[in-house]
Formats: sequence, structure tokens, C-alpha cells
Amino acid sequence: MSTLRPTDLAREHGLSTQAVRNYERHGFIPPAERTPSGYRIYTEVHAAALRAYLSLVPAYGYAAAGQIMTALHRDDLDEALTLIDHGHSRLLRDRDTLDAVRAAVQHLTTESETAPAPAPATGTRTVGELAHQLGVTPATLRNWEGAGILTPARDCATGYRVFGADDIRDAELAHLLRRGGYPLEHIATVVQQIRTAGGTDALAASLDAWQHKLTARGRAMLHAATHLSAYLTHLDTENQADSL
Repeated sequence: MSTLRPTDLAREHGLSTQAVRNYERHGFIPPAERTPSGYRIYTEVHAAALRAYLSLVPAYGYAAAGQIMTALHRDDLDEALTLIDHGHSRLLRDRDTLDAVRAAVQHLTTESETAPAPAPATGTRTVGELAHQLGVTPATLRNWEGAGILTPARDCATGYRVFGADDIRDAELAHLLRRGGYPLEHIATVVQQIRTAGGTDALAASLDAWQHKLTARGRAMLHAATHLSAYLTHLDTENQADSL
């Protein structure tokens, strides 16, 4: 098998030779043999391992990519495949969440077009006052708080919940989506996204970018699968040679 220098592996990916040595030290590529003078000797197996690791990073993240490679180097293929399965499961869950958010935003947009806009909230509300305003029970508001939909402040003197303008807006959104049949976990995601984006209009505009990110991650997983399969073939060939 032909030998490679650290610079050969590094040059292919635009890395430093120190980065290659670091990946070896962390177990992301197999240990290299050494010359009598102490220089590392890499092979096509190491090159394939580096390609696999670097392709796993955009697909599964740095932590999972490292865990997958170290599992392979412990000869634990099942653990590596389980980590990959978890990554695909997370991607599917993210796709489901995106679909739920997109549908909820469409629901909110449709409702706002057909109903008069509510007057902006002024002042604060207690849990009882807000519950009365929405026509729900205080226990419902506490459930929404437990689900992460509402984040009211507490009165310093009494410890009672105090709902400000943003809390009231979020409660009204939650009330609307609950009437539309959305589960609390999806409503919590929508409310958090609206808080981050700065409103439903801004959130609607950001959904396409979210979709593009999920598509890019899915394609990265396909790309990583190709390199990982090639590396496993190298490992199988090496193991067969060692058994002869």
C-alpha cells in the first residue's frame, strides 16, 4: 500500500498538518505507523478516514462525527450506525417541526386577514385577569407556561405571575392555535420562533431559509454516507489482510 505524508492528507482538504495530527490524537483517524526517525506514515486508509470524518461534520455536527469515527476505531460498527440513525431521526423531527410551524403561521396569517386586529395590550395582567380576557382557566395558562409558551415575570413582593405585553401577545397566539387544534409542543416552537424572528411576517420569511438548511443537511448526509462506505470498505480489506 502506498504511503502518504501528513502534508498529503492536509493539502487535499486545505488543512494544516497540525490539524491532521490532532484528528489522529482524538481518534478520528487511525494511529499512524512511524519511521525509525519518528515521522508519521499515512496510507490510503488514513486518507479515507479523514474524508469520512470531514464529510460527517456538516451532516451530523462535530461531536457526533467524532463519536462515529471513534466508535468505528473501537470496532463498534453498531454504535456508529446508531449515532447515524439518531442524526436521521433528528432531521426528520426537524422537518416535522418545520411543517407544523409553517402550517401554524399560515393559520395565524389567515385568521389575521379575516378577523379585526386586536388592540395592542397595555399594562400588565395577573393570571386571573389574562385567563378572563381569553376565556380560559388560570390552570390553562399555567399549563402553557409549563410547556414553555409563556414566560411571565414574578412580582417581587408577592411572587405572583405578572403578564406583560409580550406575554399577552404570546397567550393570544397560543389561544388561537389551540383553537386550531395544534398541540402545545408545536405552539411552543411557533411562539419561540416568532419571538426570535420579531413577528409572524418575519418568521414566514425565515421559513424558506430553515427549509434550505434542512435540505443541505440531508444532502450532506448522503455525501457522508458515500465516504463512510468507502472507508468501511478499506477497513474490511485491511482486516481481511490481517487475518491471512
